[in-house]
Amino acid sequence: MADYRRIYVPNGTYFFTVNLQDRSSNLLISEIAKLRAAFAKVKLKHDFHIDAVTILPDHLHCVVTFGQATNYSDVIRLIKSYFSKSLPKGEHRTASRVSKSERGIWQRRYWTHLITSEDDYNRHIEYCYINPVKHGYVERVRDWPYSSFHRDVKRGLFTSDWGGTKGGFEKMLEFGER
Repeated sequence: MADYRRIYVPNGTYFFTVNLQDRSSNLLISEIAKLRAAFAKVKLKHDFHIDAVTILPDHLHCVVTFGQATNYSDVIRLIKSYFSKSLPKGEHRTASRVSKSERGIWQRRYWTHLITSEDDYNRHIEYCYINPVKHGYVERVRDWPYSSFHRDVKRGLFTSDWGGTKGGFEKMLEFGER
């Protein structure tokens, strides 16, 4: 069995990639209201701030800062659980998932990275925002509606034309998931 080691730093900031089991699905955007509700429900009981988030059809990227006593594994598990419970059953489940009474919506694991510097922080936020362009969903970052990019434009942290157009952002992709 794999030995997954997680780094927990009080008040730490982390980058996450969380994937659906079916990578051809568009469930996260077709059920965006349910996903938002899951985040909101978890936020009521756990101390965290979403610094950046981009929801794609089959996965999401986010940069999150946690409070002193918040365990990010619990937060991710609860978001996945609340979202899954809000959906009707019927997805394909392997024998292993059936034996463990698991739904077949999310991949079991997720990618996490502890943010270690201001540059690391900025580059991972940029990675979140450029991702819909990278995957070919839109030509410009501002055209993707499922992102906190629009909030950050209103706050003056980014200009609405940040990221340019598809093809002009390759340097930004030298980090994040490989």
